[in-house]
Amino acid sequence: MADIIKISDATALAMHSLVHLALQPDCISTTAKIADVFEASRHHLAKVHQKLTKAGYVNSSRGPAGGVSLARDPAAITLLEIYELMEGEMLCKPCLFGKSRCPRNDCVLGALLPGLARQVHDYFQKTTVAQLAQESNWGTD
Repeated sequence: MADIIKISDATALAMHSLVHLALQPDCISTTAKIADVFEASRHHLAKVHQKLTKAGYVNSSRGPAGGVSLARDPAAITLLEIYELMEGEMLCKPCLFGKSRCPRNDCVLGALLPGLARQVHDYFQKTTVAQLAQESNWGTD
């Protein structure tokens, strides 16, 4: 059955990492430090940062003074962009079986799934990394 919303660990790490970096706009942080903050695999986060760097969301530098920082204004980065970078296009499927339309005339769940899918899509489309950073109560480490 299709998921209502699919967010992989990589996507969650990407979103959290970008918010973390947005909270420290003038600082360079290391992948290891961010992985420790979120109790995540350093190796997995490094792969996420590579993808974010290649797509132009993160600057990355090696060496003793190296690390990662935001490459773009966090107010210009939406959650939908990050989701679709990591997961592919967000599809609003109206059927738990992944069909384009219900094979029955009256779906058991009615308009619930299309409505939820649209709400999630709209939230991701209008919500920026800067907004999440501003609304967060995370302390900076």
